[in-house]
Amino acid sequence: MSKKFNFRSLTPINAGWSGDKKYCAVGNDGSRYFLRIAPPEKADKAKKAFELQKKIFLLGVPMCEPLDCGECEEGFFILQSWIDGENAEDAVRAMSEKEQYALGLDAGAILKTIHTVPAPPDAVDWETRFNAKIDRKIKLWRECPIKPEGGEAFYNYIEKNRALLRGRPQSFQHGDYHIGNMMIAREKLFIIDFDRFDHGDPWEEFNRIVWCAQAAPGFARGMIDGYFPGGVPESFWRLLALYISSNSLSSVPWAIPFGEEQINVFLKQLKEVLSWYDDMTKVIPSWYEKK
Repeated sequence: MSKKFNFRSLTPINAGWSGDKKYCAVGNDGSRYFLRIAPPEKADKAKKAFELQKKIFLLGVPMCEPLDCGECEEGFFILQSWIDGENAEDAVRAMSEKEQYALGLDAGAILKTIHTVPAPPDAVDWETRFNAKIDRKIKLWRECPIKPEGGEAFYNYIEKNRALLRGRPQSFQHGDYHIGNMMIAREKLFIIDFDRFDHGDPWEEFNRIVWCAQAAPGFARGMIDGYFPGGVPESFWRLLALYISSNSLSSVPWAIPFGEEQINVFLKQLKEVLSWYDDMTKVIPSWYEKK
């Protein structure tokens, strides 16, 4: 593997949805590292992810430090520093609302920094690209054997608001930015799992905030306020509702291959989202209005 590092033990980490192999690697001197091995067909993307993570780390984003990468027998490895902490989703449940909000402020400010990395110069126009994604998701929803109650509300909101995509800027995206991909160590927030990186409208990155709002509404409120310290633009709320509607339409079709448990997770989430938005008749969710 890496010529710079030798390991005396590898302990598998069974978490996440990527399909990559992940380990806590212990060096001969007792130091711990995070080792990720992508299959050969994902080698090019893994290498690009490593290079982008180096750029983001240099911006001061609290995250695992990218140390080394390269080909190995099982595919392509990425070696990073180890964060000895607790998953933020678990930690916030024991916090007060004030503490959750403060942590959310940090998450929003960090995301703002991540979005300073520009999208590739040859990036496809966002309106064209995201409309194609919407069309695919609508097709999945139409063909899905399970028809969640409220799907038409998401569909109607999407069709009335596609014009909001016109002229949107693009930047680097973490790709899966929510409380489940964050850790708390030494009373500080760290961001993990950049393997779904992408580029696009930076505001689309908030489409996963539903997971934050379910776990800790105070954290979700803080995350938005931390990103917009000068005040939240009204256009953000309308676009966020569009992105959440798009995700919601395809969530159950996505879950079906993973079984009944995951299907039920998303059915419950859809009901919550519809309650936050009064069946998509308003654009500011109730968990933020409570602020």
